[in-house]
Amino acid sequence: MLKIEICQGDITQLKLDALVNAANNRLWMGGGVAGALKRVGGKEIEDEAVAKGPAPIGEAVVTGAGKLKAKYIIHAAVMRQDLKTDAEKIRQATRNSLVRGDELGIKSIAFPALGTGVGGFSLNECARIMISQVRQYSAGETQLERVVFVLYDEPVYQAFKQELETQLG
Repeated sequence: MLKIEICQGDITQLKLDALVNAANNRLWMGGGVAGALKRVGGKEIEDEAVAKGPAPIGEAVVTGAGKLKAKYIIHAAVMRQDLKTDAEKIRQATRNSLVRGDELGIKSIAFPALGTGVGGFSLNECARIMISQVRQYSAGETQLERVVFVLYDEPVYQAFKQELETQLG
Protein backbone atom coordinates (compact mmCIF):
# COMPACT_ATOMS: atom_id res chain seq x y z
CA MET A 1 0.00 0.00 0.00
CA LEU A 2 1.25 3.44 -0.92
CA LYS A 3 2.16 5.67 2.01
CA ILE A 4 1.66 9.45 1.70
CA GLU A 5 3.78 11.66 3.94
CA ILE A 6 3.93 15.40 4.52
CA CYS A 7 7.13 16.97 5.82
CA GLN A 8 8.64 20.41 6.10
CA GLY A 9 12.17 20.78 4.81
CA ASP A 10 14.55 21.06 1.90
CA ILE A 11 13.81 18.69 -0.99
CA THR A 12 17.45 18.83 -2.12
CA GLN A 13 18.53 16.99 1.04
CA LEU A 14 16.32 13.92 0.62
CA LYS A 15 17.62 10.48 -0.22
CA LEU A 16 14.64 9.10 -2.15
CA ASP A 17 14.57 7.47 -5.57
CA ALA A 18 13.21 10.56 -7.36
CA LEU A 19 12.65 14.22 -6.61
CA VAL A 20 10.06 16.19 -8.58
CA ASN A 21 11.00 19.60 -9.91
CA ALA A 22 8.29 22.22 -10.50
CA ALA A 23 9.38 23.01 -14.05
CA ASN A 24 8.55 25.31 -16.92
CA ASN A 25 7.99 23.67 -20.30
CA ARG A 26 11.46 24.70 -21.56
CA LEU A 27 12.93 22.86 -18.54
CA TRP A 28 15.24 25.75 -17.63
CA MET A 29 16.06 25.67 -13.92
CA GLY A 30 15.92 29.25 -12.61
CA GLY A 31 14.54 30.02 -9.16
CA GLY A 32 12.53 28.26 -6.48
CA VAL A 33 12.72 24.46 -6.28
CA ALA A 34 14.37 24.24 -9.71
CA GLY A 35 17.10 26.70 -8.74
CA ALA A 36 17.74 24.86 -5.46
CA LEU A 37 17.98 21.48 -7.23
CA LYS A 38 20.43 22.95 -9.76
CA ARG A 39 22.54 24.67 -7.07
CA VAL A 40 22.93 21.50 -5.02
CA GLY A 41 22.84 18.89 -7.79
CA GLY A 42 24.83 20.69 -10.45
CA LYS A 43 24.22 22.35 -13.81
CA GLU A 44 24.34 18.96 -15.56
CA ILE A 45 20.74 18.36 -14.40
CA GLU A 46 19.57 21.46 -16.27
CA ASP A 47 21.72 20.66 -19.30
CA GLU A 48 20.17 17.20 -19.59
CA ALA A 49 16.65 18.56 -19.02
CA VAL A 50 16.93 21.36 -21.60
CA ALA A 51 18.26 18.85 -24.16
CA LYS A 52 15.03 16.84 -23.67
CA GLY A 53 12.73 19.90 -23.87
CA PRO A 54 10.58 21.64 -24.56
CA ALA A 55 7.94 19.48 -22.90
CA PRO A 56 4.17 19.74 -23.29
CA ILE A 57 2.54 21.46 -20.30
CA GLY A 58 1.35 18.79 -17.89
CA GLU A 59 4.05 16.33 -18.96
CA ALA A 60 7.00 15.08 -16.91
CA VAL A 61 10.57 14.48 -18.12
CA VAL A 62 13.20 12.39 -16.32
CA THR A 63 16.88 13.27 -15.91
CA GLY A 64 19.71 12.12 -13.70
CA ALA A 65 20.08 13.78 -10.30
CA GLY A 66 23.67 15.01 -10.54
CA LYS A 67 25.23 15.35 -7.09
CA LEU A 68 21.91 14.99 -5.24
CA LYS A 69 21.22 11.94 -3.04
CA ALA A 70 18.31 10.89 -5.29
CA LYS A 71 18.66 8.75 -8.43
CA TYR A 72 16.41 10.84 -10.67
CA ILE A 73 14.82 14.23 -11.11
CA ILE A 74 11.34 14.23 -12.61
CA HIS A 75 10.69 17.63 -14.18
CA ALA A 76 6.93 18.29 -13.97
CA ALA A 77 6.10 20.95 -16.57
CA VAL A 78 3.37 22.98 -14.84
CA MET A 79 3.84 26.30 -16.67
CA ARG A 80 5.27 28.13 -19.66
CA GLN A 81 7.68 31.05 -19.44
CA ASP A 82 4.70 33.30 -18.58
CA LEU A 83 4.78 31.50 -15.16
CA LYS A 84 1.01 30.95 -15.20
CA THR A 85 -0.51 27.62 -14.26
CA ASP A 86 -3.91 26.21 -13.40
CA ALA A 87 -5.59 23.24 -11.73
CA GLU A 88 -5.59 21.02 -14.81
CA LYS A 89 -1.87 21.57 -15.52
CA ILE A 90 -1.01 20.71 -11.90
CA ARG A 91 -3.29 17.64 -12.01
CA GLN A 92 -1.69 16.35 -15.23
CA ALA A 93 1.88 17.10 -14.12
CA THR A 94 1.33 15.29 -10.80
CA ARG A 95 -0.14 12.24 -12.49
CA ASN A 96 2.53 12.15 -15.21
CA SER A 97 5.28 12.39 -12.57
CA LEU A 98 3.82 9.31 -10.86
CA VAL A 99 3.63 7.52 -14.23
CA ARG A 100 7.32 8.32 -14.90
CA GLY A 101 8.13 6.95 -11.44
CA ASP A 102 6.46 3.66 -12.27
CA GLU A 103 8.20 3.54 -15.65
CA LEU A 104 11.51 3.87 -13.78
CA GLY A 105 10.50 1.10 -11.37
CA ILE A 106 11.18 3.27 -8.32
CA LYS A 107 9.68 2.94 -4.83
CA SER A 108 9.86 6.51 -3.48
CA ILE A 109 9.22 9.99 -4.86
CA ALA A 110 9.18 13.48 -3.36
CA PHE A 111 7.01 16.34 -4.57
CA PRO A 112 7.14 20.06 -3.85
CA ALA A 113 3.91 22.10 -4.04
CA LEU A 114 3.70 22.45 -7.83
CA GLY A 115 2.89 25.91 -9.19
CA THR A 116 2.58 27.70 -5.84
CA GLY A 117 5.88 29.60 -5.93
CA VAL A 118 6.43 31.77 -9.00
CA GLY A 119 3.26 30.22 -10.47
CA GLY A 120 1.25 31.89 -7.70
CA PHE A 121 -1.30 29.06 -7.52
CA SER A 122 -3.43 28.68 -4.36
CA LEU A 123 -1.75 26.55 -1.67
CA ASN A 124 -4.98 24.95 -0.50
CA GLU A 125 -6.15 24.16 -4.02
CA CYS A 126 -2.71 22.76 -4.94
CA ALA A 127 -2.74 20.51 -1.85
CA ARG A 128 -6.24 19.26 -2.68
CA ILE A 129 -5.35 18.48 -6.31
CA MET A 130 -1.97 16.87 -5.69
CA ILE A 131 -3.03 14.70 -2.75
CA SER A 132 -6.19 13.54 -4.51
CA GLN A 133 -4.16 12.68 -7.65
CA VAL A 134 -1.73 10.59 -5.60
CA ARG A 135 -4.62 8.83 -3.85
CA GLN A 136 -6.40 8.14 -7.17
CA TYR A 137 -3.18 6.89 -8.74
CA SER A 138 -2.44 4.60 -5.80
CA ALA A 139 -5.83 2.90 -6.26
CA GLY A 140 -4.46 1.37 -9.47
CA GLU A 141 -1.40 -0.79 -10.00
CA THR A 142 1.80 0.93 -8.94
CA GLN A 143 5.23 -0.07 -7.69
CA LEU A 144 5.50 3.17 -5.75
CA GLU A 145 5.48 2.64 -1.99
CA ARG A 146 6.12 6.12 -0.66
CA VAL A 147 5.13 9.61 -1.81
CA VAL A 148 6.51 12.46 0.27
CA PHE A 149 5.31 16.04 -0.08
CA VAL A 150 8.31 18.12 0.96
CA LEU A 151 7.29 21.67 1.72
CA TYR A 152 9.78 24.39 2.38
CA ASP A 153 7.84 26.85 4.49
CA GLU A 154 5.28 26.64 7.27
CA PRO A 155 2.14 27.92 5.43
CA VAL A 156 2.62 25.42 2.60
CA TYR A 157 3.37 22.60 5.05
CA GLN A 158 0.22 23.42 7.04
CA ALA A 159 -1.96 23.55 3.89
CA PHE A 160 -0.81 20.08 2.80
CA LYS A 161 -0.97 18.60 6.31
CA GLN A 162 -4.53 19.86 6.77
CA GLU A 163 -5.61 18.61 3.33
CA LEU A 164 -4.19 15.13 3.91
CA GLU A 165 -6.02 14.92 7.26
CA THR A 166 -9.24 16.06 5.54
CA GLN A 167 -8.96 13.54 2.70
CA LEU A 168 -8.07 10.64 4.97
CA GLY A 169 -10.93 11.59 7.29
